Amino acid sequence: MTEVPNVSDLPAANDSLPINNKRRGIVRRLYDWVLHWADTPYGTPALFFIAFVESSFFPIPPDVLQIALSSGKPKRSFYYATVSLVGSVTGAFLGYFIGYALWEALRGVFIPYLFSQDTFDKVQKLYADNAFVAIFTAAMTPIPYKVFTIAAGVGQISLLTLLLASIIGRGARFYLVAAFLWLFGPIVRKWLEKYFEIFAIIFAVLLIGGFMLIKYFF
Repeated sequence: MTEVPNVSDLPAANDSLPINNKRRGIVRRLYDWVLHWADTPYGTPALFFIAFVESSFFPIPPDVLQIALSSGKPKRSFYYATVSLVGSVTGAFLGYFIGYALWEALRGVFIPYLFSQDTFDKVQKLYADNAFVAIFTAAMTPIPYKVFTIAAGVGQISLLTLLLASIIGRGARFYLVAAFLWLFGPIVRKWLEKYFEIFAIIFAVLLIGGFMLIKYFF
C-alpha cells in the first residue's frame, strides 16, 4: 500500500533558506519584486519565468504573482494557472539537470544557502519509499519543491515519474487558486494569501488518502 509521507519527515517550507534577519530582508525584497510585475504589461511572462526558476532555486513561489494577476482579471484565472503550471513543470527539468549533471560542482552553492543537508537527506529517504508520492506532495504543498527536483536528478529518479507527479501536484495547486479567484474574485485574495498553504496541505492529504483507499479496495 502506498504510504503518505510522515509530516515530521518532510522538510519545512522555511528549510529552503536559512533564517536570519538579513535573509528575511532579502526574501521580503524579492517578494515585493515579484508582486510589482502584476502592475506592469509584463505580468504574464514574469509569471512564467518565476514559476520556472522557483522549481530549482528561486525562493518565492509563483502563486504570489498568480494571485495578484488573477485578482485583477478573475476571468483569466485559469490562463494564469496554466502559465504557472507550464513554467513550473518545465523548470523542474532544470532542477533535475542540476542534480543529475551539475550537483558536485554546485553543491556548495545550494547547501546551506538554499536548503540544508538535513533537508536534502530527508528527501532522498522519501524517494526510497515512494518517489511519486514524495514529488506530488512537494508539488502540491509548501514543502520546498526545488529540493525534490534537484534530488530527483541526483538520485536519477524516472523522468516520467517527475513529469506526472509534477503535473498532477502543481496543477492541483495552481488550478485551486484559479478556481477560488474565478468564482469569488478579488474578495478572496487576502484569504488565499493567508490560508492557502494550510488548505493545500489538507487537500494533498485527502487526495493521497483517496488514492490509498482506491488501491486498497479495488
